[in-house]
Amino acid sequence: MDILLVASAFNSLSQRVYAELTDHGHRVDVVLAAHGPDAVRAAVTGTNPELVIAPMLKTALPEDVWREHPCLIVHPGPPGDRGPSSLDWAIADQAPEWGVTVLQAEAAMDAGDIWAAVPFPTAPVGKSDLYRNEASDAAVTAVLQAVRRYAEGSFKPLPQSDPSIGVVRRGFLRQERRRVDWENDSTATVLRKLRGADSQPGVLDELHGRELFLHGGHPEDQLRGRPGELLATRAGAVCRATRDGAVWIPELRPRKNSGDPAPFKRPAASVLGPTGLPEAAVPLELPPDRSTWTDIRYRQRGEVGFVSFSFPGGAMSTDHCRRLLAAYRHALSRPTPVLVLGCARDFFSNGIHLNVIEASEDPAAESWANLNAMDDLVEAVLRTTDRLVVAALGGNAAAGGVMLALAADEVWCRTGAVLNPHYRRMGLYGSEFWTYSLPRRTGTGTAGRLTTEALPVSAATAHGLGLVDRLVPVPAGEFTAEVDLMAAALADAPDLGRRIDAKASARARDEAVRPLADHRRAELARMHDIFFDPAAPYHALRSAFVRKLPGACARPLTQAPAPLTGGTR
Repeated sequence: MDILLVASAFNSLSQRVYAELTDHGHRVDVVLAAHGPDAVRAAVTGTNPELVIAPMLKTALPEDVWREHPCLIVHPGPPGDRGPSSLDWAIADQAPEWGVTVLQAEAAMDAGDIWAAVPFPTAPVGKSDLYRNEASDAAVTAVLQAVRRYAEGSFKPLPQSDPSIGVVRRGFLRQERRRVDWENDSTATVLRKLRGADSQPGVLDELHGRELFLHGGHPEDQLRGRPGELLATRAGAVCRATRDGAVWIPELRPRKNSGDPAPFKRPAASVLGPTGLPEAAVPLELPPDRSTWTDIRYRQRGEVGFVSFSFPGGAMSTDHCRRLLAAYRHALSRPTPVLVLGCARDFFSNGIHLNVIEASEDPAAESWANLNAMDDLVEAVLRTTDRLVVAALGGNAAAGGVMLALAADEVWCRTGAVLNPHYRRMGLYGSEFWTYSLPRRTGTGTAGRLTTEALPVSAATAHGLGLVDRLVPVPAGEFTAEVDLMAAALADAPDLGRRIDAKASARARDEAVRPLADHRRAELARMHDIFFDPAAPYHALRSAFVRKLPGACARPLTQAPAPLTGGTR
């Protein structure tokens, strides 16, 4: 079918719906509703779609569009749920199960006839994690079901007036409900409020006389203090006391009207500035009875070492990269023939940290430092020849994050993940040894198409192209356990020693043809010219992206590309 996606932003769900529909043979175009109703009308006129689908829409479709064309809306709530803060309410009310409903567009928001509805469990994670995983899995299932039903032509959607549908109208979950009462709220309540707003909109609070939004929350089992008191920092996060414990808050965001020149999310400690708080150290290897937060951990099970990491939004600052490299080197000091990098649910990595860069006094210099730190990490993985390295992607990856994964010997990817193996939308040439890693897996022609067309690919398509070696078809909450089993089997494989020897020989042959240092030098020369050119589009694109300006870095797709083919491995 010819399908037009209308989205307020080409976000994770919009990208996944695009990729999955394309995988099923549909011809898919995209228009951004952020560009205005006339842009939507023009796209409908220009593409003449058989079906319009809105996977993520913050504004209403133009009435003339939904009256004249079949339009389906993806709502992140169960049948009968209405309102703009659906997932927020699910977390606030501790609903054990929620759902996604695909509705016919009509005048009343979320009130259309139901084409498909799929439930999902509300895992005890942040809203954004839940949205990208359990909710996204349900949404894709529901969209594919609705599209199939529409194409068959015999299905009659269920009106919400049906007695089986209990309509519940919910308004915005406002800051008055989200606000933390540090004196009286339990740690569990504080965590629920923080997790229900972890990405957007955050929880409005006051710290050091400033109004700030708190983003993300994790429990702390040892540090204690007066309720509301800041106790320590760790890896950019701050620890704050509750009435019966403490929580870690990784990111803060100044209010837009506060006069702060960088009113966007970034590591909490950098937003607060000098505080005199102690730096709480945590070893990479934590005992199983600890309940505390750190963004990088190492553990060992038998013959397998695991370096797990989880950075907010998948962004990796200079500090993140350097600390992860130190953890990787720590893992290399252990005599394990298999090393797994990743294996957490949600984002693997999206490359350099644009928010930290934008907030720095010299964005060009910080871009350069961040990129070199990322290159150091990727190079360390590429030069590891004494064991097999596995990149385990429990969630999405983009740009340098994809290249970090491709530096490993094997890439294992949860089937719900989406990969963006390109840099173009940020006006960048790219680095992280992509000129080596990408063509050796996909072939030169496909590598060129992936980087220039700048389109997302599903895990299944990535597998077909050679970007992914093994698909892991499990729910997000089961990914880590499944990777543990797969890694143990790999370590027990009778040909493991032969594979390690062959890997070392292959690396030597590749080095003789073109040294890694030459790839790095050529890529960095191109990136240096971009970073230090004030007129380069990168700077405006970066600024628009971190400030969430309408349509930032997301262009409408005017024509579905020809199917990608490739794979040399």
